[in-house]
Amino acid sequence: MTDAQPNVHRRRLGLALKALRKEAGLSLEQAAQLVGLSGQSALSKIENARQRVQPSMMAAFFEAYGCTDSRRKEEIKELATLAYKGKPSNLLNEFRGTIRDPFAEYLTLEQVATRSDTFASVIPGLLQTEAYATTVVERSRKWHHADQIKNFVKLRMARQAVLTRDEPLKLWCILDEAALYRQMGGKEVMRDQLQRLVDITTQHKHIAIQVLPFDYGAHAGLDGSFHLMRFAGGPPVVAIEPMTTAIYLEENSDTDRYETAFNHLRTEALDPEASRRHIQILIKERYS
Repeated sequence: MTDAQPNVHRRRLGLALKALRKEAGLSLEQAAQLVGLSGQSALSKIENARQRVQPSMMAAFFEAYGCTDSRRKEEIKELATLAYKGKPSNLLNEFRGTIRDPFAEYLTLEQVATRSDTFASVIPGLLQTEAYATTVVERSRKWHHADQIKNFVKLRMARQAVLTRDEPLKLWCILDEAALYRQMGGKEVMRDQLQRLVDITTQHKHIAIQVLPFDYGAHAGLDGSFHLMRFAGGPPVVAIEPMTTAIYLEENSDTDRYETAFNHLRTEALDPEASRRHIQILIKERYS
């Protein structure tokens, strides 16, 4: 085992192993001895994502903690493999000069997630047309040169492959109605963008969009946009993207709060079929 900088996968593994230890009622010192580690500091580093651990060691953890749930064991073993190898995305290699560090971590999560529950006040990147994406990227002021804008838009379009791969990302998006009215690039751009929302939810059952109407008033998403991402192995992660960085919330107390908020938003928004009709009417009345 070698010291390493924390990353999302190591943090997720650390949280999963810490949860097992606490369920077993073991202290750090007791657990380290049972697992065969040199001391409690070594286990503390693993739980805090500051030390890499060989996936083959998971058997020792399971035995020490009395974990017999085969499904949970498989999930943690898969997570240990991701944490150890890092599983770099092809997109990270292709767009390395374009991607900034905080977004690189988000991109890795998006590539391995099985589901994303998203609340957004701007149409999310995975659902954007190229023209809409270009306007969003240009107006963000994060990029200073035309080539940077072009490359980042190209990356955004490439990211959408997660929705059409063999085992596609399941996307459930609650969209603030303001996103349907805010002009991004003019009427033609907006018409094509809204039509894409209609088409993609008609063609793909694993993609759902609900519109949260203006008329609802105060709602559970007033604190801002978020992505609640779930994985085949390990706990979920909440991703929040402020202007200059990305924030990841991984503690159960945090992810539980966002899951509750998302469930409230699902009941507050129009259902998916009503949302599709609402968008179709808006296309005809405002953007035709």
